[in-house]
Amino acid sequence: MRLDQRVAIVTGGSSGIGRAVCLDFAQSGANVVVADIQEAPKQGIYHEQDTVTTTTQEVENLGGKAVFVQTDVANEESVRSLVDATVASYGGVDIVVNNAGIYIPGDSQQLSTQDWDRVIGVDFRSVFLLTKYAAPHLMRSRAGRIINIGSVHSFRGGAGPAYAPAKAAVVNLTRDSATELAPHGVTVNAICPGYVETAIQDYLTPEQIDEARQRTPLPRLGVPTDISRACTFLASDDAEWITGVALPIDGGWLAPII
Repeated sequence: MRLDQRVAIVTGGSSGIGRAVCLDFAQSGANVVVADIQEAPKQGIYHEQDTVTTTTQEVENLGGKAVFVQTDVANEESVRSLVDATVASYGGVDIVVNNAGIYIPGDSQQLSTQDWDRVIGVDFRSVFLLTKYAAPHLMRSRAGRIINIGSVHSFRGGAGPAYAPAKAAVVNLTRDSATELAPHGVTVNAICPGYVETAIQDYLTPEQIDEARQRTPLPRLGVPTDISRACTFLASDDAEWITGVALPIDGGWLAPII
């Protein structure tokens, strides 16, 4: 599953799943653009406590090429600039991974309208914006790929009035974009992770994490490479006839009827 000299934009690439995707892509030969609001990796309470080096440093340690572009994925001008910077650095775009995401706890009575807007902006609007501005370049690629990161909450509620609806919308936008871009040979797929050990889980308690572990049929929680390896497959030539798919990678979380 080689990605030699293909150019990949990965949003939320400084930490967590996005960081793992960048490193896997680099190991497969891609040139990587790390798009994030900050270059320094997040350090979590439970996970990723010891992550210090930047993603670009780690890519270079692997012998690959990477640039960091500071990006607010919910801002249209920032996303447009990200695509322009990518083309200026590498001459085009072959792969987009819409991974950036945030979670703000709260039900409909607790969550402010401003926080609702921010979650929708980062988790859903961003996917539309980067698809919009990258698509003309992807259509010129011999292997254009878009991979959107949803969630198990794309299929069920229970994560609040912003996060779950945003992730559900990501899956439907994936299907719509797959239909739109298929005549140009561009594939569009979504990956829907379950609990993955990243700093985004900081809002949970140890008891809630243990509950998630017990609820997962396979006997461990997910790690970022569980998701990044699937991204590498979907970005490769091996997946050239797969499009419009929403793939849960959740240790069996969605399997039981409970």
